[in-house]
Parts: sequence; structure tokens; C-alpha cells
Amino acid sequence: MSFSEQRLELERHGFIAVDQLLDEQQVAWYLTCYDRILSGVIDAGPWRSDLGSGQPRKREGAENITQVMWPSELIPGLLTSPAYEGGLQMTRQLLGSDMAFDFDMLIDKAPYTQTPTPFHQDMAYWVELPDRRALSCWIALDEATADNGCMWFVPGSHRLPLRKHRWHGAPGGALECDGDEAECVCVPLRPGSCTFHTGGVVHYSRGNSTAGHRRALIINFRPEAMIRLEREQGFDHGKTRNVREMRS
Repeated sequence: MSFSEQRLELERHGFIAVDQLLDEQQVAWYLTCYDRILSGVIDAGPWRSDLGSGQPRKREGAENITQVMWPSELIPGLLTSPAYEGGLQMTRQLLGSDMAFDFDMLIDKAPYTQTPTPFHQDMAYWVELPDRRALSCWIALDEATADNGCMWFVPGSHRLPLRKHRWHGAPGGALECDGDEAECVCVPLRPGSCTFHTGGVVHYSRGNSTAGHRRALIINFRPEAMIRLEREQGFDHGKTRNVREMRS
């Protein structure tokens, strides 16, 4: 698919899938870095949290859905690695040359945790900005399937008003809105492949009911001017404050 076709699909549906952003050797390197954080060899401190905290713990002393914000602050060289450079290059081709790195995260669904990520729109977490261009590059480091937690998107939902969001469990955890798999497209991915999605598209993933991990690296991009405006408003996606915002 050409870039012009990808731009058209992104505009129409709010997401696209890209095969093999990373090769096998690159995926292996990211998994090594990832597992050093998951195991605690690299301490993520307040940047580590449980996205599934609104549900009973499936494993004693462990998260239902492990989220680590700002892995690029924990691992030297991550920002100049192939996933980040390749994701930025594609984002600029899709949305414009002023797009830049905003923030990143790791999300792991461990074996048999069976905790869904609720339906939501990313922009429900964000401050209001005059330029809403933004893309999240969601990279599968394990094979992502319906049964272990691949992404499901509601095509065209980014063109509609923001759905009403609420806290999924206690305030400060994950956000959720109404949604149903019947309105979605399921997007399984091979390791190293990815999706790009806008901040307004409704998405969700099932819990992991399999024997393997579902590890994903998520890199977020938006215009440089909007990143400066975010930071001026004190909003840095949990880098200095482990706080989630919500608007609806």
C-alpha cells in the first residue's frame, strides 16, 4: 500500500496496520530491554502501574495489565532506535513534517491474566489542543491475537464526537467508554508489525487467555508546537506526575 493510500485509509478509518516495521533481530533486542523492566532489573518507579487495577488481581503481587510509562527515560538509546525512528518517519509521511515524539509506554498482558483493556479513546486522557493531529504507533513484540489481546478498532469513530468516558474502577486508573466488539475490526499482528491510530478512534483489547505474554511498545507522536503547549500547561503524560487526566 502506498503512503497516499495509507493516508486515505487513516483519514477514513482512524487506523492502519503496517507489516514488519521491525525485523526479527530488532524485536529480540526490544524484548531484552522490555524484560529487564518487567523483571525489575530496571526499576520503573512511579512510571509502572496496573491498567487493570479496577478488577481483582489474577496473580498475587503482580499487575493484571502492566503499564510502564516513559521507557525511553529508562533505557539509553531507545529514542534513536529503529522503532522510534521508523515510527516517526511514517508519522511524518502520514500527518506532516512537524510531527515529533511526544511520549511512550510499554503494556504487557501476562499469561492467563484475562483482563480486558476497556473501550476508550486516547484523547479522553489529554488536554484540549487546537491541533488534534496525533498518532499512536502500537508495535507487537509478541504475536498479537484476539485471544491474547490484539487491538480492536471502531472504524470511523474518530470522525464523531468524543464518547462519554468514566473511570474503570477507582479514579486515576484506566478510562472507559461504551463500545462493543460487533462494531469493531480485529487487527492481529505478527511480532514487529504495528498499527497507527489517531487519538479519536475508539479501541479496546481482550484479556490474555493464553500461555504466553502479549508485550507491546507504544510510541506517540504529535506536532512539535502542540507538545510545547502541552508541557506549558503542565501535562507530560505522567513523566513528572503519575496522574491521569479525563475529559468528556
